[in-house]
Amino acid sequence: MSALRSTPAARAGGAPPAPAVPAGAAGFVPALEGMRALAATAVMLTHIAFQTGQVNDTVAGRVWGRFDMAVAVFFGLSGFLLWRAHARAAWTDAPAPSAARYYRSRLVRILPAYLVVVVVVLAVLPEARGASPSTWLANLTLTQVFVPFSLTEGLTQMWSLSVEMQFYLLVPLVAVLLAGLRGPRARLRVPLLMAAALVSGSWAWLGAGLHLARGVNYMNWIPGYVPWFVAGLALAELAVAPTDRYVRIRRFAARRWLCWAAAALTFAVIATPLGGPVTLDTPARWQFATRMLLGGVLGFLLLAPLVLPPSARPGGRRWRLLDSGPMQALGRWSYGVFIWHLVILSSVFPLFGIMPFHGRMGYVAVLTVVFAAAVSAVSYSWVEEPFRAALARWEAARRPDSPRRDPPSDPPPSDPVTGSTDQASTAIPASANP
Repeated sequence: MSALRSTPAARAGGAPPAPAVPAGAAGFVPALEGMRALAATAVMLTHIAFQTGQVNDTVAGRVWGRFDMAVAVFFGLSGFLLWRAHARAAWTDAPAPSAARYYRSRLVRILPAYLVVVVVVLAVLPEARGASPSTWLANLTLTQVFVPFSLTEGLTQMWSLSVEMQFYLLVPLVAVLLAGLRGPRARLRVPLLMAAALVSGSWAWLGAGLHLARGVNYMNWIPGYVPWFVAGLALAELAVAPTDRYVRIRRFAARRWLCWAAAALTFAVIATPLGGPVTLDTPARWQFATRMLLGGVLGFLLLAPLVLPPSARPGGRRWRLLDSGPMQALGRWSYGVFIWHLVILSSVFPLFGIMPFHGRMGYVAVLTVVFAAAVSAVSYSWVEEPFRAALARWEAARRPDSPRRDPPSDPPPSDPVTGSTDQASTAIPASANP
């Protein structure tokens, strides 16, 4: 069985060629790096808008507040790239990825830079100093969504990284559960994933029945965000399936502007009261379920044009903005942008004499973006990349049957939330999209 099978008719002499292989079927996809940069910027802007008092019930205020839906893009990216190797193993004869290597890759990619931020915030940031031992432990172990009142100033965005960690732990288990759906039965994988996404909408009501300690929010746990991850998992299945399958979906994805117009409409609906409040108020259960389900649709519509249509011609670029040098650089640094930007935002106000919640969003945004990019570049070069390269060397050294390889000088980077990798397409586990 080939890596990406064509139709029997295409293999027959004189038959027309099979449809082109999707861009996301294997390897590094530069456009995803650019999309990751845009998503990191959106997350930063929604927090800046909130801290400058621009998030409210006006149309503009709701739009700024709903830039937080960029997290759905991050989760979709993570789902796509972490699941792609498992999907390939189901549709082809490719081996399943090693769970041990996968966990090592995730821990080394996420924890070093994250732990630096946690220590700096809890030890230095005035609003966070004096945190309790339980707050320290919860933040150091990425379990803050389960510990009361442990989402502290400068680290509140880390709830999504905690959800990501829950997803990381579950990926190999989900792969085992679907291991029997291989070959001809692999066609059942996408319907089952979509069914799981729909069923997860019930978490808005099921979670409310739990007896939780005050200060613990079940809406910050992974069951609610299944649709956001499933969007990526489904895209992975569609991208690596035989090219004669899912043809209509791939054709739809090739009409990028139609996809993105649908994404804009979906975002507009989420920005209405149907998606819940944009402030810190707790949404109604039906609003939370609506936002979770539509968030999965949004992530799918934004990412599908990047991974399902064919790749560009050799030497060509399909995405002028997303593939550009600045966007690729920001994509490399975007994990640092994500983990550092609230610390920087909190520091901008006192350093430049700006009152929080009193406007001047443009000025605050320029300062925050510039400093966040600089700090993130340092984090990538001095913390993230050295640890990744060290793991790559260690993995290479422990495989005596393979020729020793030095890690690439400019490896495909990781996303701001996940740092996901497609292990099946890399000889040495390095960070890749996202």
